[in-house]
Amino acid sequence: MSHRRPEQIEAEIEAQREQLAATVDELTHKLDVKDRMTTDNGRPRPQLVAAAGAAIVVVVAVVLWRRR
Repeated sequence: MSHRRPEQIEAEIEAQREQLAATVDELTHKLDVKDRMTTDNGRPRPQLVAAAGAAIVVVVAVVLWRRR
């Protein structure tokens, strides 16, 4: 086991804290559903609007098809 000075240990702990904080920030950003579903100005992403529209069309088509 190597002998390290307390200053070295404290510096290593601080570096690991900073790395952990950065990792937590990245994970928080990835898990933020609102950020992934909206554009920078807060509007819904066009892909989501198109997907929702397509889903509505499919539901309407199935309902009409079953009524025949």
